Amino acid sequence: MEEFDITVIGSGPGGYVAAIRSAQLGYKTALIEKYSTLGGTCTNVGCIPTKALLDTTHHYADALKRFENHGIEFSDLHLNFEQVFKRKADVVTKNTQGLDFLMRKNKIKVFQGTGTFLNNEFVKIINAEQQETFIRSDKFIIATGSKPATIPGVTIDKKRIITSTEALAMQEKPKSIIIIGGGVIGVEMASIFNRIGTKVTILEYADNLIAAMDQELGSTLTKILTKEGVEIKLQQAVYKAENLGDKAKVYFKNKQGAEQELTADYILVAVGRKPYVNSLGLENTNVELNTNGTVKVNDQLQTTASNIFAIGDVIGGAMLAHKAEEEAVFVVERIDGQKPHINYDRIPSVVYTWPEVASVGATEEELKKREIKYNVGKFPFAVNARARAGMETDGFVKVLSDPKYGELLGVHIIGARAADLIAQAVIGLEYEVTAKDMASVCYAHPTYSEVLKEAYTMASGKPSVNI
Repeated sequence: MEEFDITVIGSGPGGYVAAIRSAQLGYKTALIEKYSTLGGTCTNVGCIPTKALLDTTHHYADALKRFENHGIEFSDLHLNFEQVFKRKADVVTKNTQGLDFLMRKNKIKVFQGTGTFLNNEFVKIINAEQQETFIRSDKFIIATGSKPATIPGVTIDKKRIITSTEALAMQEKPKSIIIIGGGVIGVEMASIFNRIGTKVTILEYADNLIAAMDQELGSTLTKILTKEGVEIKLQQAVYKAENLGDKAKVYFKNKQGAEQELTADYILVAVGRKPYVNSLGLENTNVELNTNGTVKVNDQLQTTASNIFAIGDVIGGAMLAHKAEEEAVFVVERIDGQKPHINYDRIPSVVYTWPEVASVGATEEELKKREIKYNVGKFPFAVNARARAGMETDGFVKVLSDPKYGELLGVHIIGARAADLIAQAVIGLEYEVTAKDMASVCYAHPTYSEVLKEAYTMASGKPSVNI
């Protein structure tokens, strides 16, 4: 039996960052991962492969529809579906190999297998060959992530009724696909398949896409995706799906209760994710769960067992890789006696459609609900010189600020490079910079970032000089 100072269960973004930070601080560290590769959902079947496919299909769609306007002409353009997915796999492999290197570099002991608590201090690990290993640790960090959720009446069979995991491993291009759910995963998958010529239909229960974000972002994204050929049906309640063999059928009702049905090659379920605590053996510990299945933690991310902590999707909140990473560093440094902090209101959300969508801070809907007064500064990409030059004129930046002191309350972007632009807004909110101050610094010209400058200017009460 080996003994460790800190043992991390799960090697996703939260888990591997926790292990690395622990080792950097001098703790004897172990990492337990049930699958054969490190990286968790994000690296293997989530963020990274999805972005690889989004980038590839974006290039293909541009070549089909936009290059001619740039004066770039060619003939016999076709999609090599096998190569598209091979490149995606290569990207994933390079990332997982990088994690293997980091484990060796930081002298972290990696155990491949399923870790199950025997009590608060001991864990049994069973690998693929059913070999058992026992370890003891002073501290544990649970970072087991989440799995795709579903809804009543819809059973995921991984054949015709699938999740994003199966969608990322298709062997041939489907002719049609129905996506249940218009959240982040749903719209990103819709973008990938629509670009390669698959007939895509989104069925969303809410009255807007990406409903957790500012409503104006979702309504604008709906118009853009519709223009690109995605069929979007909002306020639809799906209650049944069935595998027909070579097709799949979904049954749903609209807001008025009228029954409808659709058939496609695949039905992709993208209705969110649920915490994964299976096989952890938490019943053998003092760790308690909340009613929604998440691990109960305090503001130090400590569970009801004082030596066991939990981070990432398994504790709920925004299920974001970068949130898990922040929590990983937070927990390890707290264990080390340091005093880090996390401001959850300053964690950005990003949707990697094109144009991209990014947001940080409060939405208009939240401010209205809380009866908080605010100023709005909104500026379109269509007026920006760099956006015109790049033919990327869809979208806008919207800045919400406090009318009395000018402090930023929220920044919402739909437009080219929104995923990168939002980082500047995060800094503004984190350090309580005013909209006036954010507008007063010099922005390079011509750049997409100037759209932010103009929105800050307008939110501070000044007129834009460019509109």
